[in-house]
Formats: sequence, C-alpha cells, structure tokens
Amino acid sequence: MKARILAAVAAVVLAVLGTMVLANYVSAADQRALRGAEAEQVYVVAAPIASGTAADKLLPLITLQSLPAKAVANGAVTNLTQLAGKVSTVDLVPGEQLIEGRFADPATLKAKDAETGSVPLPPGMQEVTIQLDPQRVVGGQLVAGDTVGVLFSFGGGSTGTSTGAAAEAVTHLSMQKVLVTAVQGVAAKPKPATGSTDQSGSVPAAIPAGAVLITLARTAPDVEKLVFASENGKIWLSKEPSSASETGTRELTRDGIFK
Repeated sequence: MKARILAAVAAVVLAVLGTMVLANYVSAADQRALRGAEAEQVYVVAAPIASGTAADKLLPLITLQSLPAKAVANGAVTNLTQLAGKVSTVDLVPGEQLIEGRFADPATLKAKDAETGSVPLPPGMQEVTIQLDPQRVVGGQLVAGDTVGVLFSFGGGSTGTSTGAAAEAVTHLSMQKVLVTAVQGVAAKPKPATGSTDQSGSVPAAIPAGAVLITLARTAPDVEKLVFASENGKIWLSKEPSSASETGTRELTRDGIFK
C-alpha cells in the first residue's frame, strides 16, 4: 500500500517537473527567436483611408503596433511628423503598414493635376458642374486639385407662401474644403493694346472674362444643395486650403453684418 502511494506521489512530482521544464524550454525558445530581432513600433491602418486624406486627420484611422524589425516594411512610418503637411495618394486598407511613400505634398499633386486638367473622384462622391462668372471663382484662378469654400447667397423677396411674407436676404459659407476636380472655360489673357503699360513699364495683367465651369466633388445631399442654390440664388467660391480656419461662420443677414 505504501509503495503505491509513494509511486503516485513520485508520478505527480515528475509531472510537475516535466511541466516546468517544458515551460522553461518554450520561454527560452521565444527568447531565442526574438534575440537579434528588436521590436519596432510602426503605424498600421486600422480603418479605410481614402486617397487625399490629410495626415492630420489620420489618428482615428490608424494604430501604433510593435513588430519585429525584420517584419517592418521599407519606409514604414514610425513617427507621424514624417507625414506633416502631406496627404495620402492612394486608398489604404486596414492591416497594412503606413508607408511614407504613399503620401505626398498637396502642392506637388496639384501641379500634376493642373497638367492633366482633372483629379480623380473620391470614393462615395458625385461630381456636379456649376457655371460661374470669374469674380465668383477667385478671379478665375482656380485649378483642379484646389479646395474651396462654397457660399450660398439668397436675395430677399416673396417666399411664395399664402401669407406673402418677405424672405430676408441671407449669405452663408455652407460647405468647406470642397475638392475641385476640373476647371473649364478660363479665358486666355488678351493681347495688350500697343503702348499699354503701367508706370513700371510692364504690361498689366488681363482680367479673365467669360464663364467658368467648375466641377466639384460632393456627397449626394450636397449636390442637391448646389443645384438648388445655382437655380434659385447665387454661389461664390473662396480658395480654402487645408490650413484655412473653418470657425466663426454664420448665416449672415443685413442685421448681422455690422455685428
């Protein structure tokens, strides 16, 4: 009887020792596998990132992960300052590492866009073209790739209701940082008249004339607003780069213009 008890105890002891030896072996194996392969923290895409997304908008869409150095891709972003002032040039999908080469300076992209005359339409958006006079599109100087603010302006008059109440004139910067995908119809500078120079002796710059066709990329609800404003009011565009402030706007009426 005693022999059986001793045998059982010995078996338990051996099992415990075996488990400890196995655990130590596995731990040592993991350490050997990681030895010489230092972990490196890199940014990985956590949610879809559309082409044209500014670097300062990335934080909710990415995560910082620790990867073995040998698994880190060339050009992987380890510090977001590497992307300061840049935008993504392609669509990025979850799981891939953030690569610096997939971002570029917007000015560089704009120069390429100006050469081709158009830019790709972002996913999920529609294009709509409006016809405006040059003074309503920053003197006709906009090019594909610019972003603009869209102002709607409606004059006062009858509302068309049974009460006959007059509507108050109102202007509002209703959309901001809207992508311009194409520009058509900017008139060429006319030849100056003979002897037409300013005091410095140079030829004065010509003022653009004629209509300008501006194609904008917007969501379906905004397309409706643009068409309605074009049909029933007036539209102005302001050149609004990514660094422009969006605060302080309001629906402006005659009473509010002096406040």
